[in-house]
Amino acid sequence: MTPRERVLMSLKRTGVPDRAPFQLILGGFTGAMRRTYQKETGSDLPPEEYFDFDTRYLNPGPSEKQTDFSRFFRSTEGREASRMRSNDLREWPTLGNNVTFSEWGVGSVPTRFEIPDHKYHPLAGMETVDEVNGFDWPDFDAAYRYEAVAKKTAEHQARGYAVCGQMAQTVFETAWLMRGMETFMMDFYINEELAHAICENITLIRIKQAEHYARAGVDVLLLGDDIVTQQGCMMSPDTYREFIKPCVARIIAAAKAINPDIIIFMHSCGKIEPMIPDLIEAGIDVLNPVQPECNDLVMIKKTYGDRLSFWGGIGVQSVLPHGTPDEVREMVRSTSALMGEGGGYLCAPAHLLDPAIPWENVLAFIDAASGNLCKSTQ
Repeated sequence: MTPRERVLMSLKRTGVPDRAPFQLILGGFTGAMRRTYQKETGSDLPPEEYFDFDTRYLNPGPSEKQTDFSRFFRSTEGREASRMRSNDLREWPTLGNNVTFSEWGVGSVPTRFEIPDHKYHPLAGMETVDEVNGFDWPDFDAAYRYEAVAKKTAEHQARGYAVCGQMAQTVFETAWLMRGMETFMMDFYINEELAHAICENITLIRIKQAEHYARAGVDVLLLGDDIVTQQGCMMSPDTYREFIKPCVARIIAAAKAINPDIIIFMHSCGKIEPMIPDLIEAGIDVLNPVQPECNDLVMIKKTYGDRLSFWGGIGVQSVLPHGTPDEVREMVRSTSALMGEGGGYLCAPAHLLDPAIPWENVLAFIDAASGNLCKSTQ
């Protein structure tokens, strides 16, 4: 089977492939771990080519917009933000020379672990819907940014790989990153109109983005919002159903209207079990990462395996950093046998791999996953 045939058969649950497809999530490595990869392999190839994953990821092309987001914050010289709440007595952050802004205007600074600290939130000081609507929103919805996506999709598929269009931090995460977590969570209760306006502006961009990916012919649309912690829901189910779920459902419906066969993937770290029925109702096809440290994989497969496929399941907080290579191989085999019974599974770590994971365990995962057979074909 080609990798694409393997992925489509498994995720669409139309049969059991020759083995469970596999990959490392989101490129696989943190910055430090990627340097380990380059040192250990001596390769300049990206990990998906060197290890021959079954999938390839694509992002929109670069933007032609150049927006100065620094006006929303104090500079190191003390320049005031253009808008701040008059009753906000917090010490607003100042901009140093190490701040990097995303296209959404979220400013980040590096950390010792090379995972950015999102400290700067451009909507934090806004008080009205008009201010939110007047924000200089990014042009992820512009058609020119997907011209190369369509070409690369065709090229990867011609080589036999399944193609995934990247659209993580779909609504909720982008909203709180732009507004600030504490402020946005309070908006749900004391500033509902503003919360809806933020979600609506993001959703309109995401709908167009999903449509462009669908027209480009990607096989899988990768959505993602962490809506739970490892202990439970981050917000009440009713709050999710009012503010976030309708947005996700509209995005999925837009993609499916153009390509009914597109596979909808949803990433949400943490204890996702209570929210799975809502995600199914919104229209997802694949759940990721089914984090094994805080979810009952046996129950999830038994309860939802006829309606969902699963992607992930190999713990980056347990077996990968703390197990032996043999224990990693056994976990890959047992998880693939459980989650892949009857099809419906792509084998992957639950998140990025970092330097806490021994390199020999990375190789053990690759070794077991690339040669693994689903339970029904053993």
